[in-house]
Amino acid sequence: MVNRFLQGTLVLTIAGFVVKAIGSINWILLSRVLGGEGIGIYQMAFPIYLLALQVSSAGIPIAISIVTAEKVARCDYTGAKKVFTLSFNLLFITGLLCSLLMYFGSDWLISSGYIIDNRAYYSLIALSPAIFFVTLISCYRGYLQGWQLMTPTAISQIIEQLLRVVVMLGAGYLLLPYGLAAAAGGASLGAGIGAFGALVVLMYYYYKLPRLADGTPLEGTGTSQRANELHNKTTATGNDTDTTVTDEMTPSDSLSQRPVIEKESSGSILYRLIKLAIPISLASVMLPLVANLDLFIVPRRLAVAGFSTGEATELFGYLTGMAVPLINLATIITAALATSLVPAISNAKSLNDAKGVFYRTSGAMRITFMATVPFTLMLYVLAEPVVTVIYNAPKAAEATQILAIAIFFLGLHQVTTGILQGLGKPTLPVINMGIAAVCKVILNWNLTAIPWLGIAGASYATVADIGVAALLNLIWIKRYTGYFLDISILWKNIVSAVIMGIAMYFIYGYIAPLMPMFLAMVISAAIGGVIYVIIMVLLKGLDRHDGQRMPIIGRFFK
Repeated sequence: MVNRFLQGTLVLTIAGFVVKAIGSINWILLSRVLGGEGIGIYQMAFPIYLLALQVSSAGIPIAISIVTAEKVARCDYTGAKKVFTLSFNLLFITGLLCSLLMYFGSDWLISSGYIIDNRAYYSLIALSPAIFFVTLISCYRGYLQGWQLMTPTAISQIIEQLLRVVVMLGAGYLLLPYGLAAAAGGASLGAGIGAFGALVVLMYYYYKLPRLADGTPLEGTGTSQRANELHNKTTATGNDTDTTVTDEMTPSDSLSQRPVIEKESSGSILYRLIKLAIPISLASVMLPLVANLDLFIVPRRLAVAGFSTGEATELFGYLTGMAVPLINLATIITAALATSLVPAISNAKSLNDAKGVFYRTSGAMRITFMATVPFTLMLYVLAEPVVTVIYNAPKAAEATQILAIAIFFLGLHQVTTGILQGLGKPTLPVINMGIAAVCKVILNWNLTAIPWLGIAGASYATVADIGVAALLNLIWIKRYTGYFLDISILWKNIVSAVIMGIAMYFIYGYIAPLMPMFLAMVISAAIGGVIYVIIMVLLKGLDRHDGQRMPIIGRFFK
């Protein structure tokens, strides 16, 4: 189970890197095709599209994942299918309504002056079908993740991005002779076509799952390996009876021997889905809300500190447009880990397996330490060459170096949020994010206005925001699972990363004058990574057992 959980995390991590890489290349090429003005037209329609997606699907996908995982853990496969059917019907309606509203409301958005450039009209109507397809995608992904199947999500993400990029660049280029409005509208078509491709992939994986009617597997359908294992090895717990299904039992035997499962009504399932979805949706709204607070406060307080409007805008761009994306990129692993954790924790909790919840939590936190602490030191040491190579903006190094500290806290926050959602406590992360946001506003208002701090003050406020939210999550996890930070593991990561950082500092300083900056940066990071692993092994922070648990390479440690 642990190895399978790690495999799911690895699959999502690889997909995340691939999608990010394709997206970055696409954005560079699309900018060359459309130019700044064309990108501006496209960007005017995109926030409306994102808002419509939030309304159409809200937090339903994670809710589907949680409830499905509970049903599967109890071998209630008919109940799991019922969760999907109800969710699909609900999201079909909301997705279709939001898609039609955007399509027919495009004229009003232009005529009312909400969107000031009427050239965005074609982009609005081109994006509207994507809302329907993406809403359905969220249903399939949530359901398949509830079965702890992460490969469909990963493959669908890659297919979606590839199709999106091909259509955006192709249509944008072909329609450019007809004007920027037409070209931006053509580029916007990529979202819908990419989403449709992803939907086809997910439907294929969905129909590979076992079809169950009245507890009996239907014949003539493909069954994934994971589904077979769940049929054959799941332990179902009833009121007074525990039934352990062995490898020797067939799916039909296991179904006949497990306790009778009380069927849950459609109304009860919908109520639980909505109850879980609302706080999850609020959590997703908190991120753009905090970003808008930054937009309102930071430039104004920089002006108070003595910076001109142009300087304030430039510094704000360094923080939000350059440093923050690097931090998000560095936490792709923990973002994937959090996605895998939700159904895994929910599965164990539904079986009242307190030890399983604890071990999954502690295991996830151990991975979090190894996935964030070294990257924190790497970016801190190499901040200047990184922003110079990627953005050609060495002045962004200060904000990036400070924000590098947030890599650890952001990874911690992502994973702890996944744990709390898996425990059926999705409201807690929202409350914690709200408290952290208040702290950030206070710090932003005061620190950013200090002349010798400036944008550094806003950077420290961002670190504090993420750190407070993560710490509050940990306090609640301690209450519900008994787990808090494992200092015996964390200190080994910190010591190894500090030694790595010191070595990288001197290595880069020595080789930077001898070769191109990019090459010096890559060599320093690679040597630093090797040093980190060696020190971790010497401190017994990594051992043969950890190697065996790793997907793909685990067989080399046996």
